[in-house]
Amino acid sequence: MTVGRADRAFLESLQCKRHGTAFTNWAGTFSSQPEFYVAPDTERAVIEIIRIAGRSGLGVKAVGAGHSPSDLACTSAIMVSMDRMDRILAHDAYACTLTVEAGIRLHALHTALAQRGMALSCVGSISDQSVGGAIATATHGSGVEFGDLSSCITHLVIVDALGRRHECDPTANADLFDAARCSLGALGIVTQVTLQCEPAFTLHAVQEPAAMDHVLDHFPSIATSAEHVRVWWFPHTEHTVVWRANRAAAAAAAAETTATASMSPPASYLRDTLYGVHYYQLQLLKARITPNDIPRLAEEHFQRRFNRRIEWTDASYRVFNFDCLFPQYVNEWAVPLDQAAGALRELRAWLTTQSLDPHGVRAHFPVEIRFVRASDVWLSPAYSQLVCYIGVIMYRPFHQPVPYKKYWRAFEDIMRTHSGRPHWAKAHRMFYFDLRKAYPRFDDFVRLRAACDPDGVFVNDYIRRHILPPDEPAPVADSCERRALALESPKL
Repeated sequence: MTVGRADRAFLESLQCKRHGTAFTNWAGTFSSQPEFYVAPDTERAVIEIIRIAGRSGLGVKAVGAGHSPSDLACTSAIMVSMDRMDRILAHDAYACTLTVEAGIRLHALHTALAQRGMALSCVGSISDQSVGGAIATATHGSGVEFGDLSSCITHLVIVDALGRRHECDPTANADLFDAARCSLGALGIVTQVTLQCEPAFTLHAVQEPAAMDHVLDHFPSIATSAEHVRVWWFPHTEHTVVWRANRAAAAAAAAETTATASMSPPASYLRDTLYGVHYYQLQLLKARITPNDIPRLAEEHFQRRFNRRIEWTDASYRVFNFDCLFPQYVNEWAVPLDQAAGALRELRAWLTTQSLDPHGVRAHFPVEIRFVRASDVWLSPAYSQLVCYIGVIMYRPFHQPVPYKKYWRAFEDIMRTHSGRPHWAKAHRMFYFDLRKAYPRFDDFVRLRAACDPDGVFVNDYIRRHILPPDEPAPVADSCERRALALESPKL
């Protein structure tokens, strides 16, 4: 099917990238070349784009910051950048909620909230994502009493593949609400959300080293030792760093909302930037040739940068966030809290075995360990269970590929045996039948997807691979899709 002249003119009027421009995600791991790359600035325009796609037989994918390291946002048809839909729509001081368009970036949201004396209760490691992208994959922070970002949504608006606008909350379109709060973009385009916040607060953080055996032997008590707890393990060593953060006193919180009242962690340009970022990237580039250097690098960087206690107090979002350095392959799964220590012991044992093999896997640091409260969002990895997220990483120094697939296979095998569920933003090997077993409401989500998108307008390779039943015929729009290009060597 072809795009009519009037429809093409409309799409070209919204074009934000020149024809032939490829989309590449932040990690540089996947790329696609959409036929149209548009940036609407109104909900009406979003509805019209979807209707054009439907009558033209084209697929549509919305994209925010492109931070998902998988092909989740890739399409060869119509890519919808949400960057121009970033307005603040409503503020309810009494209920402590803020309604925003879905394209607003989290860092801009933090500023808007601070101006109104509010803050998100829990934030992830970075704030570069759009709100819509973050809830599409149940992006999370850490804290056993705190849910993922999707659980903070009290109301949303979504436009389905027929161009129908749905307002959803726990009482209106409740099923669609629970599905759309983590929908992978498979149900439609979320245009606005209302976030439950809390009064602005400061966090007092303490970061200190601990032995891995101590962490594993006291895992439940460490997980609950502060409001927010995060652990970094340095593979090939017995070192960890435990980060704990609690809300500061109310008086300090009031003072912290002013620009003059922050106290950042002790920093050193030489240690933390020149050595910890730039020189480390050079070391990892060299380690592509001499991978047996990697365990030594983990020990070296722990001793020089992390083997000390530091503490600081600052505005909540600044304490939650940290520098994720440079592009990387990442894989992250959520396992029930009571199985997490066992999963980590197995991962450590496997990496120990690998270290004895001259050609075995050499893992980059850190392995990140975080905690999230049980959720009622259908596809949240924390659905109905308190979970521990375990994330592994392999950096791509200067955008160069490094071997990671053997590590990923072993890691995912361990996570599956501990009832793990993958983080949706990451590329993973959990497919339709596996997901049906892992998610009690997965079949309900699949049925709702078929009702919201009967012709597969929002189906791309990622959705087809993980969500559609294998025996389901390819939808009409899917016939126009081409696979996203994985920007890596197949041998890695």
